[in-house]
Amino acid sequence: MPQNYPSVQLNYKSFGNSHHFPLIILHGLFGMLDNWQTLAIRFAETHRVFTIDQRNHGKSFHSPDFNYPLLADDLFDFMHHHHLPKAHIIGHSMGGKTAMQFAVSHPQMVAKLVVVDIAPKDYPAGHDAIFDAFTQLPIYQITSRNEADELMKPLVPEWGTRQFLLKNLTRHKDGTYGWKCNVPALQQHYNQILANSLTPFDTGVCPALFLKGEKSPKYIELPEDESTIRHFFPNSVIETIANAGHWIHAEQPEAFYNAVSRFLSLP
Repeated sequence: MPQNYPSVQLNYKSFGNSHHFPLIILHGLFGMLDNWQTLAIRFAETHRVFTIDQRNHGKSFHSPDFNYPLLADDLFDFMHHHHLPKAHIIGHSMGGKTAMQFAVSHPQMVAKLVVVDIAPKDYPAGHDAIFDAFTQLPIYQITSRNEADELMKPLVPEWGTRQFLLKNLTRHKDGTYGWKCNVPALQQHYNQILANSLTPFDTGVCPALFLKGEKSPKYIELPEDESTIRHFFPNSVIETIANAGHWIHAEQPEAFYNAVSRFLSLP
């Protein structure tokens, strides 16, 4: 069973034996640690697993500041606080960019890096409808999750995406609703979320696995992005997971688990 702890900086859960080598998992934009619980339990058979809510997400602190160097600093503080000199890091999408920034900023602290469906490059905007759904929903007036779902439907018609976003809905003690994620800060710093934070001279020295979803062409475009990935992470391999979109870990959890486990078990 997972153990819950109040962290000085970031909300997190830990799984597994404290004597096992640590593995840290970072979620993507609008996500939270609970998205990874099923896989975290599996990885905990061989690792001590930490799932983390990054700042402005889940139950972690809200801040008006948001960029990848800051998120990497948060991770550094987290590892220092928990006496983790080194760990494997898995990061999905935005979390993958945090993980890449951390790997080049603190190379001595990363044993192996797994980056899920994201590349070290700038991306075009593509979340306008989602931000509109968050900001246009009369959050303080709704009375149920079903009502929020119906009101979101015109802007986010895809059911799975809508349910993913509605995990951010939280009910306060007085019965009113709010968002777990800090929507104003994420919207204000959206350009920084899309941008590549690495400089041309950054190099990740750790072994790295980049996983691409076969049905997710816009995040890692092969072969165009391969040279960029290998520029920053020369000791990297790129693997495509069949029949998976951007949320590889949710759509193909068995294939994801097997690919990551193989990589982490390599000497």
